[in-house]
Amino acid sequence: MSALDNWQEEKQSAWLYRVMAEAETDAVKRELFSALGNAAEWQAEIWRKQFSSPSAPAPVFQPSLRARVVAWLIRALGARAIRPVLAAIKVRGISVYDAALANPGHVMPTAVAEVGRRHRGVGSGGNLRAAVFGVNDGLVSNTSLIMGVAGATHETAFILTSGVAGLLAGALSMAAGEYISMRSQREMYENQIALEREELAQYPEEEAEELALIYNARGMDMEEARAIARKMIAEPEYGLNVLAREELGLNPDDLGSPWGAAIFSFLAFTGGALIPLIPFLLGLNTAVTVAAVLAGISLFGVGAALSLFTGRAALASGLRMVLIGGGAGLVTYALGTALG
Repeated sequence: MSALDNWQEEKQSAWLYRVMAEAETDAVKRELFSALGNAAEWQAEIWRKQFSSPSAPAPVFQPSLRARVVAWLIRALGARAIRPVLAAIKVRGISVYDAALANPGHVMPTAVAEVGRRHRGVGSGGNLRAAVFGVNDGLVSNTSLIMGVAGATHETAFILTSGVAGLLAGALSMAAGEYISMRSQREMYENQIALEREELAQYPEEEAEELALIYNARGMDMEEARAIARKMIAEPEYGLNVLAREELGLNPDDLGSPWGAAIFSFLAFTGGALIPLIPFLLGLNTAVTVAAVLAGISLFGVGAALSLFTGRAALASGLRMVLIGGGAGLVTYALGTALG
């Protein structure tokens, strides 16, 4: 990025910090974003001196359309609700929203091993959750397709061909979409980290001050926060790792694998889509009925599994999924029968 581009980036960050400070109801966070806005203005001034002169002054700053939309979202929804959006536009300090709130019923831990035990598993298990949804997608979509074709014809070969085609089309589509999504997300994160590395090399003291402001907003004494921040920034790679986590809310060691996500999505969808196909692959005379029963049992299992993530009763969650998936299958079967 050129000096002018960096100046524009810092001015835009300062502008967004002011919007966040105005929208923030918490006094500590409001002070943090105001201070971060001042720090961004200071950094913008450093860049301005590199390209402007009395004969060629800096242009008048105008926030981009994207920044204006983000500002509108901040005012409408609050910064906490749009943290991924703020991370994408390189707004720092949003990790303060991840700090746990004090809970009078939370027992004080007495050993390091007990720290976080109460919340262990909350927000984790992302791969398992993705697998459950992938299986559900394959199960519902292919069952609906098979039921629709079965309503139109009793030819097993036609139904089987449609089911296999639906399985492959859906699984490949899911895998391609997951790869593109993860690849784009990873590139965005890598770009944000690269920008942070550039800023750390350009003005390490200012970056240390921003880090100290974040720690201070979490309750740490300001002078102690500054001492810790400077010590972290003193080692560039370690400092970059900390800044990525604290300012950008990113984990540099866990940016996600596009190929892993694509393969995982393909296998999960295939697993679900294969279930209603089994009776037809076995050549059963009552294949349609058996497929419907298998799909119903599997839908209940998926709903019950989802209750692990939602906290709902397994029975209610399972029955809800059977009603939704079964309804989709009945609609397509009716359409197939009507169309013939």
